[in-house]
Amino acid sequence: MPNGPLIVQSDKSLLLEVDHEQFESARRAIAPFAELERAPEHIHTYRLTPLGLWNARAAGFDAETVVNVLIMYSRYPVPHALLVDIAETMSRYGRLQLLSHPSHGLVLTSTDRAVLAEVLKSQRTKGLVGDRIDDDTVAVHRSERGNLKQALIKLGWPAEDLAGYVDGEKHPITLSGTDPSRGDTPWSMRPYQNHAVENFWAGGSGVVVLPCGAGKTIVGAAAMAKSGTTTLILVTNSVSARQWRDELLRRTSLTEDEIGEYSGTRKEVRPITIATYQVLTTRRKGVYTHLELLDARDWGLIIYDEVHLLPAPIFRMTADLQARRRLGLTATLVREDGREDEVFSLIGPKRFDAPWKDIEAQGYIAPADCCEVRLTLSDADRMTYATAEPEDKYRLAACAPGKVDVVLNLVKKHQGEPTLIIGQYLDQLDELAASLQADVITGQTSVKERQRLYDAFRVGDISTLVVSKVANFSIDLPEASVAIQVSGSFGSRQEEAQRLGRVMRPKQDGRTAHFYTVVTRDTVDQEFAAHRQRFLAEQGYAYTITDAEDV
Repeated sequence: MPNGPLIVQSDKSLLLEVDHEQFESARRAIAPFAELERAPEHIHTYRLTPLGLWNARAAGFDAETVVNVLIMYSRYPVPHALLVDIAETMSRYGRLQLLSHPSHGLVLTSTDRAVLAEVLKSQRTKGLVGDRIDDDTVAVHRSERGNLKQALIKLGWPAEDLAGYVDGEKHPITLSGTDPSRGDTPWSMRPYQNHAVENFWAGGSGVVVLPCGAGKTIVGAAAMAKSGTTTLILVTNSVSARQWRDELLRRTSLTEDEIGEYSGTRKEVRPITIATYQVLTTRRKGVYTHLELLDARDWGLIIYDEVHLLPAPIFRMTADLQARRRLGLTATLVREDGREDEVFSLIGPKRFDAPWKDIEAQGYIAPADCCEVRLTLSDADRMTYATAEPEDKYRLAACAPGKVDVVLNLVKKHQGEPTLIIGQYLDQLDELAASLQADVITGQTSVKERQRLYDAFRVGDISTLVVSKVANFSIDLPEASVAIQVSGSFGSRQEEAQRLGRVMRPKQDGRTAHFYTVVTRDTVDQEFAAHRQRFLAEQGYAYTITDAEDV
């Protein structure tokens, strides 16, 4: 009788025993197609979802591979009905294909006439398709390419888009072989970065998932060089836009005159244009006033940085951009709003996903020690919490007064190490900044002041910085080695991953990064913390639990 670490249940949940000697190999094997739901101390619970299986299929995994993994690591015989369901679910991807027809333009074709008949009968596809060409093919309005893919995935029949892309306006770009910011030190692409670009290009469009600090911007630059066309890069904020600009100037043949910034303060349209999501989604009298940027040039490539954060209006705009190559970059494809299927259908399937621990083992990101510090409320605070309205409970727990002393003790423990204190609530951050005599960065801090403080932190003029959620994404602070999280966006898994990512850039001396999350015991703060940690547990990071009194 096999004695593997995996128990496969008929409801599509997978129970993985943490203490088993094969746990790590089993975790890595199922990660490409299963989503972690819960990660308590001894048993991790994964779930098989249609989207996870379709992403695996698009990435080159077939049903036989998935089935063999489950059978190999399962402790008991895998339910036969589940194996059949996996095979049938994965076979749904690709039975419908979007193709470019020499006479009829864009068409939807199927290898299964009944499937085509089913989707054409649905109200979801009305107005998106044209005349039937033959029993297996129907014309598609070019302007509805994205909307049709959205409709089909909702119907459970995701289309494989093989219709190709416009060439776009030519604009040659080459990667430089030296880094002028480091005395022209030679550099080269890392193997996994090359692999990511190759997979993306072979697939046409899609998402590359890499840990924070693993060089997603360089993957974007290499994709630009391969495309050799004008490129529109969409980013989260102005600070991120300037980091992209600086990295492109360091890593490619591009000059300052070739790169434009399209943000709240600048409106430059150049062969390489970096725009913020915020400016694109700005509305005046109900009208998106900057939509003309999408047609300002014949873009050959569109890059979506932090693609998991795409706001809803960008999804709608992207539905009209399906004829252009699209590259999504992210450290985690998790969305708390459940719109991963829209990323799949409109940006593209996951083309490359590097496990964080694999990149760490290669020395490209810092090893990290994660610790949950649990704080017990005083009797008075416990009573206040117990009698509070439900909508007030998280803030009361997250901003528990005792957290200030915990943070002071942790900063003292790591005295002299570059440390970030990260939180959600501004009054809490102001109190911490005052107690630590440290600077604070929030959404109210000007871009110029943020840049000044980030630069001072990078060069070591200040060793402690208090930051709000504005520092969650796209902020490059390579020397940060300690992060202390005091509050967050409820149970957001992607926020937890991004915050750990602030300290994962490899350190020159090879030291381990430390990530602390300070949690109030027996409250919703502790419940949300367990949910937040799910993605990192899936990547192989285990949290040790420490009592606040022991810090």
